[in-house]
Amino acid sequence: MLKKNILLSFLFFLQLVVNAQDNATNSKIIDSLKYALAKAKDDSTRIKTMGGLGFSYQVLNIDSALKYTSAGINLARQIGSAKDEANLLATLSGIMSQQGKFAEALNLLFKSLKIAEDNNFSYEIARANRRLGGVYFDLENFPKAIIYGLKALKLDEEKKYKSAGTDHITLANAYEKINNLDSATFHAEMAIKEKDFLNNIIQTAYRISGDIEVKKGRYQQADSLFRDGLALSKTNSDFFTCSEIYSSIATMFLKLNKKDSALFNALKGFEYGEKVLSKKGIIVSGSLLAELYDSTQPAMALRYCKIVASEKDSLFGMANIQTIQNLITRQEEKEKELEDTRASYRNSLKFYGLLTGIIALLIIAFILYRNMKQKQKANVLLQHQKEKVETTLAELKSTQAQLIQSEKMASLGELTAGIAHEIQNPLNFVNNFSEVNKELLGEMNDEIEKGNLDEVKAIAKDIIENEEKINQHGKRADVIVKGMLQHSQASTGKKEPTDINKLADEYLRLSYHGLRAKDKNFNATLKTDFDESVGNISIIPQDIGRVILNLITNAFYATNEKTKQLSQGYEPTVSVSTKKMADKIEIKITDNGDGIPQKIIDKIFQPFFTTKPTGQGTGLGLSLAYDIVKAHGGEIKVETKENEGTEFIIQLPL
Repeated sequence: MLKKNILLSFLFFLQLVVNAQDNATNSKIIDSLKYALAKAKDDSTRIKTMGGLGFSYQVLNIDSALKYTSAGINLARQIGSAKDEANLLATLSGIMSQQGKFAEALNLLFKSLKIAEDNNFSYEIARANRRLGGVYFDLENFPKAIIYGLKALKLDEEKKYKSAGTDHITLANAYEKINNLDSATFHAEMAIKEKDFLNNIIQTAYRISGDIEVKKGRYQQADSLFRDGLALSKTNSDFFTCSEIYSSIATMFLKLNKKDSALFNALKGFEYGEKVLSKKGIIVSGSLLAELYDSTQPAMALRYCKIVASEKDSLFGMANIQTIQNLITRQEEKEKELEDTRASYRNSLKFYGLLTGIIALLIIAFILYRNMKQKQKANVLLQHQKEKVETTLAELKSTQAQLIQSEKMASLGELTAGIAHEIQNPLNFVNNFSEVNKELLGEMNDEIEKGNLDEVKAIAKDIIENEEKINQHGKRADVIVKGMLQHSQASTGKKEPTDINKLADEYLRLSYHGLRAKDKNFNATLKTDFDESVGNISIIPQDIGRVILNLITNAFYATNEKTKQLSQGYEPTVSVSTKKMADKIEIKITDNGDGIPQKIIDKIFQPFFTTKPTGQGTGLGLSLAYDIVKAHGGEIKVETKENEGTEFIIQLPL
């Protein structure tokens, strides 16, 4: 252990020396650019120099990068240089994306793309598409990243731009994440062939190639690629990629069960992530550190878990995601409107192509005039929507907490109604037998006065039997109350062995009785199929109970809505089943309602999306259920057929 600590200390000291050398090299570049900026004699040179400073500071000091890039944009706007503005907006988007400000990055890139397309700047169009692919990659929307990457590659290859190599890096990154390793390998190799041109970012291609080799199980080749990429990253002072490569190396050693090596590299990845304020680097390496410390130093594991959770919330919190979704929706609407306009224009040309040249010219002039008006209208509408979104965003932040609380209170109301119904039966027994005993005791007094001891003994025997039944049902009520208090209390966040069959059965009955308490006309057939071999599994019972309650309540709602439509011939049915599999257990909740339309199936787990009428749902139930299951390392899926029913499948690891 002492030798190991000495070795780690030596490696860390050596790394500090290398970092100091890298910083010195990059400082010389920055100093030369600052000198050039001071000596610049025209605005065009100043703008390009500011852009160079912003790009150079991007991997070292975010504040300085923002300062110089923003100054360059302002100067470009002052002198009316659209090309420089488009370029610097794309550069600024990269800085925002590195900080995890994806909404701002997308907004900047859409502006850059619009300026480039309006002025037919082909290089800037390709660059904006390439950067959009990068932002969608960070948002883990890999198919969208591939679409934009291919757009950029097509234009770069048509124009024979050298930046095609950068497109290959973007595509290799995205294809590797969706496990299309053949396409990922092809694009990574194409990028490495352009390493002389990509000398300042080629390290990313080596990192991607290493990740591909790890997935193929070729660890020796992966290690060689990682080392080459790490050396290039340090040469180029690219600390952002240093963080990524160290995390990839740590992941590889973890697969090889070399935990000491994994820990060392994960710590380096976290250090470099913090160095450049890379939220992505902090999340990836922090998650690895939490996993590695989990069994040896729980306090350290908890520390890194909290850091990762905080960074994830800043990246993927509801407010950020809602803003991003609004931006994407607006952009897609603009693209669709543009495509519709183009289609209308092409059809008009075909129709009027048979007319004389003069008529054709008049029609074309009319179409161009109409397009100009539509464009002006779209610009006015966009500005209006921007102002409306800013107002809505402020309101959303203030109401978000209220919506979540409303969803929890709705679930609590259904649970309370179920408890009341469950406990009513034993209370009825207690009350009834108490009344009977009261009457028997009166009869006993009469018989005692008469001196009829045999009859007194018979009555006493009946009273004893009734008291036993009162005691039995009283205990039953006590068990129900204690069990429900346990389930309804706030989550402790701690996992504990839980009988999943019992948990599912309780919430099925409670949900049903809760709905019956609110609507006496509601009826449904309940079916259960529990696998007794499942036994106890380690979960947070309050959280998983809320998931099951939400899904069962939704199933009852679907069958009740269908019952209202079909007066006869329909038997509403809700089924709950469990099944033990190789390394996980499966919980299925099935109903025979109307099912979920295919056009909205991809939206049901999104926050605030609901098909229920206003006031009957917040749109947070399935979103919270999705987050809880994911937090348990599980998966939730849905299978549905319109007019036939829906089945939700929860899979939890054993």
